[in-house]
Amino acid sequence: MPGAKLRTERSLTDEWGVAPQTIRQAIALLKNEGLVIGKPGSGVFVRTAPPLIRLGAERFSRAKRAAGKAAQQSEAEAAGRTFRQEVLGLGEVEAPGFVARHFGVESGTPVFRRYRREYVDEQITHVSASYYMPEVVEGTAITQTCTGPGGSYARLEENGHRLTRFHQEFTARMPTPEEIRLLQLPSGTPVMDVLRIAYGEGGPLEVYTAVVNASMIIFTEDFDAPE
Repeated sequence: MPGAKLRTERSLTDEWGVAPQTIRQAIALLKNEGLVIGKPGSGVFVRTAPPLIRLGAERFSRAKRAAGKAAQQSEAEAAGRTFRQEVLGLGEVEAPGFVARHFGVESGTPVFRRYRREYVDEQITHVSASYYMPEVVEGTAITQTCTGPGGSYARLEENGHRLTRFHQEFTARMPTPEEIRLLQLPSGTPVMDVLRIAYGEGGPLEVYTAVVNASMIIFTEDFDAPE
């Protein structure tokens, strides 16, 4: 049962008639698969399944922005879940190489970055960074802690930058120690790297990256069959 505490190693050893090392290996395997969580001083517990939120392409629609909903917020609230965002960093930074390539500038060129952590039902879903050329966001609420109704994409379009298409890439892997800390991940939980480019008529407007708790978010797509 989710949240239940596993019996002690001695109890399991006595019941199954195996060596303690066998029990320890079995529990280690369960931890690596993300099925149980060890809590120092308390024991090992069956992992409580986190809430899942499904993110589809429709979250980028103008209708959602017109209703005052940012992308993930609209999906979370549609699922009856709470959503909040915590800004971890806001300001100009030197463009990392991959960001510079997408914007067509030299590595190290100043870009504006919004760095944040997002929560659904008070559980961290991901940490993300959005990069913009400074002239694109100058004078907009994108440079402020709160971007206002509809989020950053609404502010871009209000500023005359009409969004025309998006490109996304997804890569699964195991997290680094720093990512485990930032996302507060249980042992054995994989993450997904997300790269998204938001384009306007004149080229890329935003380069977005995220490290996602892969157990909390399902990315969905619906599309017509190509000819």
